[in-house]
Amino acid sequence: MKIENAKAQMRKGVLEYCILSVLSDHDAYASDIINKLKEAKMIVVEGTLYPLLTRLKNAELLGYRWEESSQGPPRKYYEITDKGKEFLNELDDSWKELVDAVAFIRNSEQITE
Repeated sequence: MKIENAKAQMRKGVLEYCILSVLSDHDAYASDIINKLKEAKMIVVEGTLYPLLTRLKNAELLGYRWEESSQGPPRKYYEITDKGKEFLNELDDSWKELVDAVAFIRNSEQITE
């Protein structure tokens, strides 16, 4: 098993959480979301983002609006919905539980060694 495959699977599991987190602070254009995720080394392939945005929109966790751009065609800006904020809060709790569970297991392993 290669470490890169394992890391990629872990990242995929939390991408929706990361997208909602990025949008919790401010509305964003898709390329802004991609840049933030790339900065955090959470996404490598841009094509990964668009299906996730569609899934989150279809689940009514995200909305979007079109804004005129001075540099070309209108841009689609994504925004988190109230339902998305509630879901993000639940994900925050789940994330903390997961981190605590992994830390517990890792610490238990060290104690038994």
